[in-house]
Amino acid sequence: MGTIINHLAIAGDIVHVDRDNYGNILVIDDRKHRILSFDSIFEQSKIVRSAPHLPVHEYNRAMLLPIAFREPAHITVLGLGGGVLAHGLHRLLPESDIQVFELREKVASIARDWFALPETDRLKVTIQDARLAVENLPECGTEMILTDLYSADKMSPAQAQRQFIKACSQALTDNGWLVLNYHRMPEPQGNLVRELKRQFPLLLTFKSKTNNWVIYGSKQGFDPAALKPSRLNELEKRLPIGWPKLMKKLDKLTHSSSQSGA
Repeated sequence: MGTIINHLAIAGDIVHVDRDNYGNILVIDDRKHRILSFDSIFEQSKIVRSAPHLPVHEYNRAMLLPIAFREPAHITVLGLGGGVLAHGLHRLLPESDIQVFELREKVASIARDWFALPETDRLKVTIQDARLAVENLPECGTEMILTDLYSADKMSPAQAQRQFIKACSQALTDNGWLVLNYHRMPEPQGNLVRELKRQFPLLLTFKSKTNNWVIYGSKQGFDPAALKPSRLNELEKRLPIGWPKLMKKLDKLTHSSSQSGA
C-alpha cells in the first residue's frame, strides 16, 4: 500500500477523510502534490497532481527498474495505495495487463476518485488480502510481481516470510521478476535472503534516499551491466523518472554480500 515516509506531520490541507475497519484514510493536498495517508504522519502514496502517472518517491521509481530488462505482458501488483505503481506501469507499458490486489475496498475507491487511477480493461483491481492472493495465483501465471505491503506505520510481516517468497516464485514464469519494497535491508545471512537466493539466480538491490531497500529477484541470471544506455533513454521518453540515474544505484546482492540492515 505504500512505504513509511515520515514527515512528522504531513504539510498540506486534508481534502478528504474516510474510514474502514482498518482505520482512517486521508487525502492531503499541498501546492503541487496529493498524498495518501492513514494517520497524517506517514505518507503511503504521493503524486504530482498535474501528472498523476509519475511516481514521486524514489523507491517507487526504483521498483520499475526491471522494466529496463524485460517488458512483461502480465504484471501483478500487491498493495494499491494511491495507485502510483499501477498508474506508472499502465503508462509505461501500453500493451500489458496489470492485476492489482488491495486489502481495503475504500482505498481502491479513493485511488480512482482522488489519484486518477485509470479505469480500463488492462488494469484490474481485486479486493483481497495479498497473502491469500499470492497463494492462489496460477503457477507461472504472471511475469512480474511488485509487492509494496504497508499499514499505517509498519511493513506487512508477510513480505518477510519464506512462504510468501516461495509462493511468489511459483506464480512467476521462468523468466519472471519479483520486486519487494522493504523498510530495511534483511540480514544478508538470514533465512529470508537465503530463500531469495534459492528461488532467484540473480538478486539486485536499491537503497533509496528514505533508507528503504528494494530487492529484485530474477528467475534468469544475466549481466545487468550489459544494458544499453539507449534502452534507458527510450524508457525515459515513455515515463520520465530519471532511469539512468536510478540504474546507477542498482547493486548485485551476492552470496558474499556484507550489506546490513539500517
